[in-house]
Amino acid sequence: MKSMVRVLTASLLTASLAGCGLWGGPDEVEPAALVDFDAEKNVSVLWSAQVGDGPGLGYHQFEPAIGNSRVFAADNEGEVVAIDQASGEKLWDVELDLPLSGGVGFGFGSVVVATENGEVIVLDATTGEERWRSRVASEVVAQPQVNADLVVVQVINGQVSAFDRVTGEHRWTYDSQIPQLSLRGTGAPVVTDQVTLTGFANGKLLAIDNRSGNAVWEQRIALAEGRSELERIVDVDGRPLIVNGTVYVTSYQGRLVALNPYGPRIVWSRDYSSYRGLASGFGNIYAVSADDKVDAFDAGSSASVWQQPALLNRRLTSPAELNNTVVVGDSEGYLHFMSQIDGHFVARYNFDSSGIYSDPLVVDDVLYVLSNDGRLAALKLN
Repeated sequence: MKSMVRVLTASLLTASLAGCGLWGGPDEVEPAALVDFDAEKNVSVLWSAQVGDGPGLGYHQFEPAIGNSRVFAADNEGEVVAIDQASGEKLWDVELDLPLSGGVGFGFGSVVVATENGEVIVLDATTGEERWRSRVASEVVAQPQVNADLVVVQVINGQVSAFDRVTGEHRWTYDSQIPQLSLRGTGAPVVTDQVTLTGFANGKLLAIDNRSGNAVWEQRIALAEGRSELERIVDVDGRPLIVNGTVYVTSYQGRLVALNPYGPRIVWSRDYSSYRGLASGFGNIYAVSADDKVDAFDAGSSASVWQQPALLNRRLTSPAELNNTVVVGDSEGYLHFMSQIDGHFVARYNFDSSGIYSDPLVVDDVLYVLSNDGRLAALKLN
């Protein structure tokens, strides 16, 4: 059986998988041991702050958001904070006393969180004051997205719902048919002015019209194949990446695809299994495979540029691009920095032993990381 590092859901209920690494047992897959190397760069901490008790050790996508010179983050118990991006000073702190299940969204002065019970809550980014609440059909586990008009959330049951950003009025819901068995989680949508790009557990990527909620086009990224339900899981769970007008997206047990969205038309594709987001730099697309190899592919041709296999089964985050390096976090709390040129390790930093499940963020050459125990820090690579 392939090593499974995501919780699976069947009809929105967690399926128990014997013999897989998450649940232990004699067949548990051990993470690769850390390799020795000569560090070429050092990591310095600009500031560090505490965000409640943190997201916890269960599978989560508690990615912070950055805007208006602030970092917005939350913990699993409902604490939402705003922190000064430069100093690390806590500017406001709101206790919602509700179990949150997704990351923090931000845009146009609005901070958005969602609960395990399907409540969508919007706060004022300056004061933390609540603006409105609404409800969706089920749990939201991915970061809500915001544009000038809409708050868009993707629900674990295959729905995508949009609300008026100012009033909270429900605008539309798109309902996708998803298979009975899928990975627990969804990718965060990409919300542009006109369309919302999002992937589903049926292996499709869709562009949804932001005015009507109707599908503008759909493109199959992966085809469900195999004899068992496990072999037929083809979730598109990594957030699509747009680079120079091309959309890049991965799927679990499927493909990495470059897509011209005007049509749409597949520019290139190659077999690849991933449930993480992507990063770009140096003309490459960086991806993390389902078994935690880090890969660089030529953005124009799909040719393999390099692969770093030394982090196998370490349950990596999505990659981020920082100062000519690619950085990922792992479940033991380490940050790994690799050269964008050839993938060799240039630095490693032991951030927090509780582990890092939240994807790291990079803004203005500063790396922002949230640990499972709630340590939020701004880091510099020198």
